[in-house]
Amino acid sequence: MARLTRIGIGILGAGAMGTAHAAAYAGIAEATVVGVFSRDRARARSAAAICNAEPFSDAAALMENAAVDAIDVCLPSAVHHTFVVPALDAGKHVFCETPLAVRLDAARQMLAAARRADRLLQVGLLVRSLAAYAHIKAMVSSGEHGRLLSVATSRLGSYLHRDAPDHKAHYSDPATELMTFDFDFIQWVMGPPARLSASAARTNAGIAGEISVLLSYQDGRHATVVASGLMPPGFPFTVGFRALFEGAAFEHQAIFENGPPKSTFTILAGNARPQPVATAARDPYQAELQRFVDCIRGRADPELLDAERAIEALALSAATQRALDEGRSIAIG
Repeated sequence: MARLTRIGIGILGAGAMGTAHAAAYAGIAEATVVGVFSRDRARARSAAAICNAEPFSDAAALMENAAVDAIDVCLPSAVHHTFVVPALDAGKHVFCETPLAVRLDAARQMLAAARRADRLLQVGLLVRSLAAYAHIKAMVSSGEHGRLLSVATSRLGSYLHRDAPDHKAHYSDPATELMTFDFDFIQWVMGPPARLSASAARTNAGIAGEISVLLSYQDGRHATVVASGLMPPGFPFTVGFRALFEGAAFEHQAIFENGPPKSTFTILAGNARPQPVATAARDPYQAELQRFVDCIRGRADPELLDAERAIEALALSAATQRALDEGRSIAIG
């Protein structure tokens, strides 16, 4: 790919995620945000001001701007395909937030468009840039604590309640909006499972609001994933995991309430009491977007955040929906 002095970025979306990305790019020396798109002109101006960019109310105009080398899509998941494919067809590299799509066929069409255009399609697989999750991957690779036997994750929110602080009308069910992150984490550290089974607590409207998934492996290992949009509205959004190795167990929890998340990350080994695990502090959004810029410049491996990895995670979300609909376990692969 051609060497560029500074990468021109166009951000589509000026909500919470678009604003976070604007702030992250402001700290990346080799990136210049050319413009921020939102149909809400005031939002576009507010996000653009963070990174000294121009507000846009026309997404096509931003995607076709000659100063833009890459498009960053921070719009609702259901419309990702509508913007990602035209951006790739316009010759732009694309970074897209997770989930890449709500339907597998749409995600695969995006990947095909990227391959056809010979452009990068990177996805915000955020857990790979979070220190606690990356630490587990490093422990798996080093073998320091023996084999990883099981992983249990949770991602608990109240977004399905209309009066909840985190209510988002455009969100789909927890299998796609929440579990996709943890499915990616589990496949990153454990590989693809052999079978998936699922059960759900449903709303009065029949929507699967809290879902539990069991991933089974041929060698007897397993992983469990729980995601909820049905916690009481006063319950703060909370995520975490437990990773059990042959010689140690790690636990992580992050609670999102009034500012930066309150996080704990501990290790328990032998008869010792749990001890905090020291990890380097970093902004995960800036880390993944810096990697995107580095990939465009040809000095980082695109594999870590490649769209194929996002599709593998989304496939487990689709398998979860199928398992719930059919009332049986699903073979994977």
